[in-house]
Amino acid sequence: MAVSLSVHCDCQQTLRALPGDMDHPAHASGLLEASDVGSQKDRVVTEEEWLEKWEMGNIGFHKEEGHPLLQKYLDVLLNGRNGLRIFFPLCGKAVEMKWLADMGHSIVGVEISEQAVKEFFSEHSLPYCEEPVPEISGAKMFQSTSGNISLYCCSIYDLSSSIVGKFDGVWDRGALVAVNPCDRQRYASLMISLVEKNSSYLLVTVSYDPNKHKGPPFYVPESEIKSLFGNCCEIRCLEKVDDFSERHKQWGLDYFLEVLYLLKFVA
Repeated sequence: MAVSLSVHCDCQQTLRALPGDMDHPAHASGLLEASDVGSQKDRVVTEEEWLEKWEMGNIGFHKEEGHPLLQKYLDVLLNGRNGLRIFFPLCGKAVEMKWLADMGHSIVGVEISEQAVKEFFSEHSLPYCEEPVPEISGAKMFQSTSGNISLYCCSIYDLSSSIVGKFDGVWDRGALVAVNPCDRQRYASLMISLVEKNSSYLLVTVSYDPNKHKGPPFYVPESEIKSLFGNCCEIRCLEKVDDFSERHKQWGLDYFLEVLYLLKFVA
């Protein structure tokens, strides 16, 4: 199945569906409504559970080859600019951090798992130094010796612009959809505080029937994206792609889509 979707701020949609798409009527006309989030709104995943996922190697969310949507829409993120500061929330060991750093950008990430951070540097053969973060008790900052990749090992909610500065771009894939639903407003407020005016924020959400899978990743409806960020930026849906795999089938799902938004923070 192949699906592409373009959604603009006025909610106009252009949908192209190939034969077979009507097998999934729940999403054929767009995302589910906010009232259809099932029991997910009360779901809480602890930091200990995330740490255990890394320890057990249960990281099916990690993409070894990088994410094709970032590759496809890189120009949208960069917008013709060089030497940007780009933020990776809940970064894991995302290979795109090295990719963008090699282009001359300065990368900052935050991740609760020290194992994930160390694996990132190890797998890319990057020498690094480790130091405490004075403003955050127990936190560490791992920085490549080249200085262009800085990864904070702590809760994302411990960060602030006074600690990490502000950013020209954000790649949010596997972050908002991993945040506990009850924490989304807190997360969005933090992210808004960390971006510069005229910044570009690429956000990847997922769409599936939340009554069939408890998450994470969590289903975040388009209406909630607008509620969380709409007062501060222009929101545009760039693409909606079929990402259904055997993994999702095992979850009891019959469709799984990734939805890419551009959040444009205007001056």
